[in-house]
Amino acid sequence: MKVRVRRATLDDLGLGVGKRIRLRRLLYEHGPGNGTLLLLPIDQGLEHGPRDFFENPESLDPDYQLRIAREGGYSGIVFQVGLAAKHMRGFEGTVPLILKLNGKTEIPDDSHALSPCIASVEDAVRLGADAVGYTLYVGSPAQPEDFVQFMAVREEAERFGMPVIIWAYPRGEAIKKKGGRDSLYAIEYAARVTAELGADVVKVNMPVLDPEKDKDAPKPYNTLRVSQEEAMERVVRAAGRTMVLVSGGSKISDADLMEKARIAMDAGATGLIFGRNVWQRPHDEALRISKEIRTLMLQYPT
Repeated sequence: MKVRVRRATLDDLGLGVGKRIRLRRLLYEHGPGNGTLLLLPIDQGLEHGPRDFFENPESLDPDYQLRIAREGGYSGIVFQVGLAAKHMRGFEGTVPLILKLNGKTEIPDDSHALSPCIASVEDAVRLGADAVGYTLYVGSPAQPEDFVQFMAVREEAERFGMPVIIWAYPRGEAIKKKGGRDSLYAIEYAARVTAELGADVVKVNMPVLDPEKDKDAPKPYNTLRVSQEEAMERVVRAAGRTMVLVSGGSKISDADLMEKARIAMDAGATGLIFGRNVWQRPHDEALRISKEIRTLMLQYPT
């Protein structure tokens, strides 16, 4: 496969030794092992409540996702601190941990979105994590507080040599009025913001192209006409020397999921972070789709 945009590499990131060692483990010693990342997130229980587990009741137990991550050959699993402390025992050394440091429930709406810190980088070190995750709500009225909170996380991560992955989520009324949170304008802007703030890796959603909604975006986005592939390339370029992960989002068909994976990797993304599209399936089905995703990713070595 031909990558159309140059993918960020370890050498591009300017990392200290600790960060470099941990990120290299994720890129080359686990998962596809070819310089790409395949992560399995299970932070939805906090963010969405139990409803995401209704489709596959077995997935309510985090050990289920850990088994999928180990047997399916994932680069790492994403947990909040409580689940990491209670469930990583027995999987240490076989499933790398990415510890989410902040989170919130879906009960309040996102008009003033802010995800407070509920764990520290020191917790991540204690639990043996290879990276930490931070949700940043770009465009929210609480953005100033969010930026300051992230600055403290970034400084702590530098001290401990811990790679930082930002979950870049456009949110708030201002974003709604400018084309919506999944618009190319919002996603591309969010990717650039994370590079400016010092993320090592950024997780983004794939832009949704909607000419009617895009009319509300600022110039020149309101008249910009690009393909899905071109839109994803723009996001990767906006992230610059920050590695990009593309989210799977809500469950979609296998064909749509694999097409999303192909577009992301063709565009120069470092990897994929697919959760519900994997673990909302029965065990054997989850392993089957994981194998298909890994086989695709093996065609994109760095």
